[in-house]
Amino acid sequence: MARFPKIAIDGGAELSACAGRRDDVFPLAETAARVARWWIFGAAVVFLLDLARQTHEGWTNGSGRPLGDDFINYWSGAFLAMHGRVGEVYDWMAFHRFQESMIGGSLDFYHYSYPPLLLLLSAPFALMPYGPALAAWLISSFYAFYRALRLALPQRALLLALATPALFVNAIAGQNGAFTAALFGGGLCLLDCRPLLAGALFGLLAYKPQMGVLLPIALVAGGHWRALAAATMMVAVLVVLSVAAFGIDIWSDYARNVGLLRQTILEDGTGVWHRMVSVFVAARRLGANVTLAYAIQLGAALIAAGVIAVAWFRGMPKPMRNGLLILGTCLATPYLQDYDLVIGAFVAAWLMSATVGPPGRATIVAAALLLIGPLASVAFARLSGVAFGPLFILPGFVIAASGLMQPRSQDAPTAGERLHA
Repeated sequence: MARFPKIAIDGGAELSACAGRRDDVFPLAETAARVARWWIFGAAVVFLLDLARQTHEGWTNGSGRPLGDDFINYWSGAFLAMHGRVGEVYDWMAFHRFQESMIGGSLDFYHYSYPPLLLLLSAPFALMPYGPALAAWLISSFYAFYRALRLALPQRALLLALATPALFVNAIAGQNGAFTAALFGGGLCLLDCRPLLAGALFGLLAYKPQMGVLLPIALVAGGHWRALAAATMMVAVLVVLSVAAFGIDIWSDYARNVGLLRQTILEDGTGVWHRMVSVFVAARRLGANVTLAYAIQLGAALIAAGVIAVAWFRGMPKPMRNGLLILGTCLATPYLQDYDLVIGAFVAAWLMSATVGPPGRATIVAAALLLIGPLASVAFARLSGVAFGPLFILPGFVIAASGLMQPRSQDAPTAGERLHA
């Protein structure tokens, strides 16, 4: 079976087993570096001002938005679960009443949309008062993201991590995109050298199941059986622990809640549609009914799954196969928001490293689109009423997939050869 060659960079130095690239490959020009530093400064100022505005009435802005925004859901869910009130987590009205009593002001309706696994994983934050817990959430999620990104980009990781626009969006929203990126990107970086740890990270990603929808396909196609077993075991342990801690009924409550949220948030296309960057939402905003939009989304998912399966089975170079998996996941899941694109920092680094010599203009544009997408897609959506999110993801996927057309050599083993080794 023909195989993809290892990528050689700067005089033929091979990619390292875990990092997947050399330290000095990412060609960040001084102009781009200066722009990134100014962005970091401006984003930090805006973030601090935004936090200050959320203390106008108690810990709210006086118009229904709490300090830390969506973090109130993670803290409230874990707090209720730890105090024997887990039945209120998926009860919208009870959950809302608790949040208002805790925050000291009137709130819009916030909801808990995650599986019971997250109640376990976020429990440490509920051991702290709300304010310190928010600070711990933001600091720990950034640090996890930064440490994972160093595996892909050792020399420039801090600058890229701080300058990733999606990280700013994630922090403003009090969301989990940085944790998701750390688990997904970090697991992919560690997959070849530490498969059991990588699998454990993938298993932890089960708190956000839509982001792991194509992982089993990639792991099976690539012959990464130990990682797959570790991921499966981690999910099983978390499910068992959640049942032991909260009872089996909590999963029924979660399933019922997901059905309601799917209709009210995703299918109806109201509320935060402008922050959605999925194929499904793009189709809905272009006039497709729910059935047609799901059909289009399914088609995108099948194409992405097929390309990923071929790339991972044939031993495609690590940066491209990893980038394909992340971008394919973004194209395959119908529920994807701007803050989820923190993971795009990994893809940008991989795309820019996966060539011999300087990357081409198309690659640079694709990486830039991934990075600015969380900001630009929302702005365009508000102006036009159309969801442009997939257009910021698709170019990178096409460029990564084009690697399947490159000549192959005998350097990297295929999945079949790994199985029989």
